[in-house]
Amino acid sequence: MNSQSNDMESRIIKAAESVFIEKGFSETSMSDIAAKAGINRPVLHYYFRTKEKMFQAVFGNIVTSFIPHIHDIILQNEMPLQERLDRIVDIYFGVLREKPTLPLFIIREMNRNMEYMNSTITELHLNQYVEKISGALLEEMKQGKMKTVPIQFVFFTFYGLLTTPFLAKHLAESAFLKDKDTFDDMLKEWKPYIIKQMTCLLAE
Repeated sequence: MNSQSNDMESRIIKAAESVFIEKGFSETSMSDIAAKAGINRPVLHYYFRTKEKMFQAVFGNIVTSFIPHIHDIILQNEMPLQERLDRIVDIYFGVLREKPTLPLFIIREMNRNMEYMNSTITELHLNQYVEKISGALLEEMKQGKMKTVPIQFVFFTFYGLLTTPFLAKHLAESAFLKDKDTFDDMLKEWKPYIIKQMTCLLAE
């Protein structure tokens, strides 16, 4: 694929991401994506024949923008836990600052059709990262480097702490922010609490 084609594909994926996150899979049409990208439907179908293929490209593009980095940090088990957590939170906050409605989009799509989400994850080979991250954490627990905590509770705790401010962004801005503060200020203050609570959960 030449550079012009690559540029067009990237442009389509970026447009599709915006529409999918705003409307969700069910309410998004290929015409919506074509209009957002500023192209006609025949051009869109040349690159992506179905909405499902378009969704897979968007989902894969989002997840692969951060999950390999998370994987690499988790596997650096010689690095102190707090430092790893600090780096991981920075990566997630970077993604979520750019895409604050992403957690809502993912929850909505899981509730819509978890079977399809699972098949998308498998087809994109993203499950390898999940399995390796889980395996690495379990191995550190086995070696006594971390407290033994069910992996699902690690997941619930971390992603709950991480995504709740974004899921409740409008409420948080309305209820808790003073005139001089911003949502980003709140996130900076919240980050040490995430690290402290995860450290309390896991650190020996």
